[in-house]
Amino acid sequence: MPVITKISVQKNNKERYNIFLDGKYRFSVDEEVLARYQLLKGKELDELDIEAILAEDDIRKGVNTAIRFLSYRMRSEKEVRDDLIKKEFAPEVVRSVISKLYEMQYLDDAEFAASFVRTQMNTTHKGPVVIERELQQKGIPPELIEKALEIFDADQQVEHALVLAEKLSRQHARLSEKLLKQKVKQGLTVKGYPPEVISAAMAALHVEKDEEAEWEALLQHAEKAKRKYGKFSGSAYRQKMKQFLYRKGFPVDLIDRYLREEGDGDGKKIQSNE
Repeated sequence: MPVITKISVQKNNKERYNIFLDGKYRFSVDEEVLARYQLLKGKELDELDIEAILAEDDIRKGVNTAIRFLSYRMRSEKEVRDDLIKKEFAPEVVRSVISKLYEMQYLDDAEFAASFVRTQMNTTHKGPVVIERELQQKGIPPELIEKALEIFDADQQVEHALVLAEKLSRQHARLSEKLLKQKVKQGLTVKGYPPEVISAAMAALHVEKDEEAEWEALLQHAEKAKRKYGKFSGSAYRQKMKQFLYRKGFPVDLIDRYLREEGDGDGKKIQSNE
């Protein structure tokens, strides 16, 4: 049988060792594998021994790769598994690596899910629907997702939704009251808040505009509409303006008031009985 005649440390990785059999380089192993198999100068190895050593070394490489991947932040099992596959570790190696990571307590999907929910709550405006979807994408089982989302209770969801609603209402302050509310609701839905939370947040949100504020908003939109429909006059102009402002959510009485005061597109005032 071949005999180990030399063992040397690799220059670029002090944790890996080159193994020479019968005077020729044969393979390299991790320091942990070297110790486990008691690889010493003068030890005899048959082909089955070598296959077992190399298989164990592949697992060790996978473990080291996964630990580096985990060093940046917590990861789910699926994230680690996908990374190992991407780095072309064999399926049987990946299975063994995942098992060892659980033994070493490097993986814990329940704790990962809870930490993920807390982070999203504290650093983003995301609601529970979006958070749940992201956890699903990370391979977290449904029962662990449900448990983790208990952290984000209904009262907190309303509180977070209201903060986001206030931000959205400021962003859309120039819109009509009707369209502003629609935009806020759409924004809350996109961010992942359920209907009952959105209703509670909207009930607590103060976006009602008095007639003067609504009138000022209408005037701003009307200026844009005038540039767009300036080529029309008379009833065609009035119709185009009315449709535009109605789509923007302004009430009919204010639109009619504007058209009476502004004219019909050619400088003529519209009579109040039209």
